[in-house]
Amino acid sequence: MLSTRFSRTLRAIASLLAVSSLVALSQSAARADGDDTPFTNLIALSSQRLALAEPVARWKWAHHEPITDQPREAALLTGINNRAKSAGIDPAFAQLFFRDQIEASKDVQNALFNNWRKSHAPEGTPPDLALDTRPKLDSVTNALLSALAGVEPLRHADDCPLRLADSIARWKHLTRYDSAQNAPLARALAHVCASGGVGAVG
Repeated sequence: MLSTRFSRTLRAIASLLAVSSLVALSQSAARADGDDTPFTNLIALSSQRLALAEPVARWKWAHHEPITDQPREAALLTGINNRAKSAGIDPAFAQLFFRDQIEASKDVQNALFNNWRKSHAPEGTPPDLALDTRPKLDSVTNALLSALAGVEPLRHADDCPLRLADSIARWKHLTRYDSAQNAPLARALAHVCASGGVGAVG
């Protein structure tokens, strides 16, 4: 279950990344092990996308909208398939990765909805979904596609799961990551490695 602290942490991570900590953290990882910088970039961007689940959930709660939006999900995955081919990324991998992003985001949103039902609803007006939050999601999607191209040479290595796990551990240490977010992040990164990795389901 996600706590109020988790909600605050999600917003904090979004703000942190908005002021370019992504670059600084990538540089830190590069100093530790330059070969794994593509993993760090991907982890940072997946975390940023998860942070955006909170304003999405707030908007849906305020407008009594369901968490699952199948037409939008299908449209996103169709677009990903076409763009992956153009970028030289395995379309099947890209589809699986972004399906994981969608499901991880919905996990966060469902947990927030459950908390709000049991305690109290979020206060204030949520950010505009169409004008504010979705453009940010689109920007992260573009960056994630570039990041996927970066990890493509690494994801088939025998030691990919270990290196991914090490990169996640460094990321959590650098960002003081809230342990309540572990499950959504693991789901978001479940199929980065071809053989399965952190939180892999097959």
